Amino acid sequence: MPNLLDAKLIPAAAAATRSATQCFKLILSNHISMDANTRDEEAGLPGNPRTQRPRSSVPSFLFISFMLFMLTSHNGDEFLARHQYQEALQSLTYQLSNYTSWMNGTTSNFTLPERDSTLTPLMDAFHVQGNILDPTRESYYSNVTGFIHGDAAFTNITLSSLASNETFRWKHEAENFMAGINTTNITERLGSWDWAASTKVALSVLEKDPPGIEQSSFSTSPIALIHGRIELTAPSDADNLRLEFEGLHFVSNGSIYGFAEPTGRHIDIRLLPSLVPEAFRNQTAQVIEPELQARINKLKNLIDAGVIDSESSGNDEGPKTTCPFIFQAQIHPVAVPEYLMQDLENELQNPTGIWTVPPPKLSVTGLLLSKECGILYEVTNTEGLRSRTFFRKVTTYAGLTGIAYLTILILFSRQTERSRTPSGISRVSRWTFLAQATMDSVSFAGHITFAILAEGRPSVSLIAPAFLACIVFVHEAQFSALIHQIQGPENYALPPPPTPAAPAPATTESSDSTQEPLLPLHSPMPIPTDSTPSPNPTAAVQQPTILQAATDNTPVSFFSFFIHHVRTDPQARLWLTLVIFLTFIVRVILSPLLSVLFVAVTYSSIWLPQIVRSIHRGRSSGFSKEYILGTTFCRLFIALYFLACPKNVLEVEPRPWAWGLALFVLLQAFVVILQDSLGPTFFLPQRFAHVKAYDYHPPMPMQLPDSESPEQSLGDCAICMDAILIDPSLRRRSKSFDMREEWDEKGTSASSRKNGKSVDSVLNAMQMGVGANSARKNYSLAPCSHLFHTECLEKWLAIKNICPQCRRPLPPL
Repeated sequence: MPNLLDAKLIPAAAAATRSATQCFKLILSNHISMDANTRDEEAGLPGNPRTQRPRSSVPSFLFISFMLFMLTSHNGDEFLARHQYQEALQSLTYQLSNYTSWMNGTTSNFTLPERDSTLTPLMDAFHVQGNILDPTRESYYSNVTGFIHGDAAFTNITLSSLASNETFRWKHEAENFMAGINTTNITERLGSWDWAASTKVALSVLEKDPPGIEQSSFSTSPIALIHGRIELTAPSDADNLRLEFEGLHFVSNGSIYGFAEPTGRHIDIRLLPSLVPEAFRNQTAQVIEPELQARINKLKNLIDAGVIDSESSGNDEGPKTTCPFIFQAQIHPVAVPEYLMQDLENELQNPTGIWTVPPPKLSVTGLLLSKECGILYEVTNTEGLRSRTFFRKVTTYAGLTGIAYLTILILFSRQTERSRTPSGISRVSRWTFLAQATMDSVSFAGHITFAILAEGRPSVSLIAPAFLACIVFVHEAQFSALIHQIQGPENYALPPPPTPAAPAPATTESSDSTQEPLLPLHSPMPIPTDSTPSPNPTAAVQQPTILQAATDNTPVSFFSFFIHHVRTDPQARLWLTLVIFLTFIVRVILSPLLSVLFVAVTYSSIWLPQIVRSIHRGRSSGFSKEYILGTTFCRLFIALYFLACPKNVLEVEPRPWAWGLALFVLLQAFVVILQDSLGPTFFLPQRFAHVKAYDYHPPMPMQLPDSESPEQSLGDCAICMDAILIDPSLRRRSKSFDMREEWDEKGTSASSRKNGKSVDSVLNAMQMGVGANSARKNYSLAPCSHLFHTECLEKWLAIKNICPQCRRPLPPL
């Protein structure tokens, strides 16, 4: 029975495949035929004239979004995360069973190690120990949830290094701490990280009460659990080492104890009681069991719901080190009574609008130790920011950035209304808008990433600047594509005209009365017709095209069709280039060094391409002052907030060169403004300031059949179809307006007039020269040799910058 079923299904599937292939070929043939018959009227390409409908931007935007999603998504994360969750669930279940047995005094595979007696003297040497304070005068922060950053001083505490250094006052305590350590595997444990270059440390911690235990039940001091990360940063290359952190916070004396391991290495929280003083050992052991149970329940819920926790998923990169660390810190007391600090904490957790004391500075001092690797980091000069305060800061930043992007969007809309005509578009640089679109695309991706990482209400506020940045990016990209389409034919070079036949030599003077052609008889670009034979008959059949393959039912691969479409469609090339560029940005922008380099390059290119184009074209930009100044200040506000503000939301270190970059951008903006009033080349030396512009009013040969005719015409204007007339008072016997070999009978000749009439002849000559220049202003000769009224051509160029007769691109008038 299965064989019979297969015998029926296989031919049917083959027939369906053949039908689908034929349909695809038919659609492909029709599509390519439509493209082949389409004529680009703006560029003057040959073909059957068709009216092109404007392409919608929605498919292009959806295509870009789909490509970015496919290139940045990770389809295997769900499977890997589920596998990791199941392994972690088994491990935690095993740990909980053994820990519960140990707590109950029954047989267990777990044993809590004793506290290292050499650790306490070393901590005392750095004054990392807390004391009980007078609650009426001083107090500690009862919750350190938030972000803490400061300096980290590295010291090599291996025995060999300590023996060669006598300046450490705590040398004896460190030698006792490192005694008996096997140093044979230290190099392997240290890994590839540059420990000496790490001078900055940042802590991101979340503090919570033990689940199921009231703080009032503790006999000595309330205890809170801390989970988070410790990051060591090397400012030289902006790289960082991330350590996972699990610890305990003793609220009464402000002491923090915990373990830190590189990302990917598991921390056994059952060992936390071995770090605390002996008086707190039993009390600490009681909070571990409910925490293990809470984590088991969380993993079960994640597995059942199929949710991927980005924080729990594995890291694709290998660990930079395998050194385990012990972290002990002491919170600095503040000169605020305990009850006022409690009111402040309640207001931060549950805002009600009541008055509280200003939040005092949160700072800590700590040690980060690795006995197995001989590493000691002293953490000093720290400053913390509570999570609630940070969220308010993020909301304020999102509001101000949203206003800046809304201002940019409004100014851009007003400017595009002014520069929407081809004449206005021919004056602007597409690279100016492309650079700004690139900046806005990165800003959109950055704000979306920031919104994902900032959970809660701040993530909603960050959606506003991300959405506005996306809208500005789409409009600027569309306008840049329109500029590219309008300015595309500018670089088109006319083919050389055919060599004219040698004119017959004039034998008699009567040849002057014959009418010469006003314009060249040849066309700058002859349009081929069916009757025109091909100069190379074999050239058209050397290689079959996609169209021929489609019409001849020849199999065409999708890759061949895609390459053909990209090569023949300028917009497809533009969008493909944009997708590749944005994908590259999304992949590499996470590097701080590349981010800073990207900001420096793009901000330097805001107005610089426009300045260069104005110089090259000899015309100003046409930008309004409000657009130039408003866009410049709004973009500088966003850049200087991160590069110059020391307390920005991302804690980016201020860059001294940021102010130089801002001055350079402002200088560009003022140069663009001055080009409108002083000329595009006002700041260049005289020898470079001259722009070679096309002369629309060259001297024209003029010989008419009837020299006594009241109307002297150069021909008909191709726009208004009226004759191009010349003032009859300027009739001459010469062949050109500028040739003054012979004047009218009212003129004079030096050999036939008296000296008394020479003044009249000079005035007559001056009048003739001025009149000739005025007459030349009445007509305009295009580079394609078509003649127009100057007034008619000016009106036409305000609408289109192509010749109305042959569709060739025209330079500015």
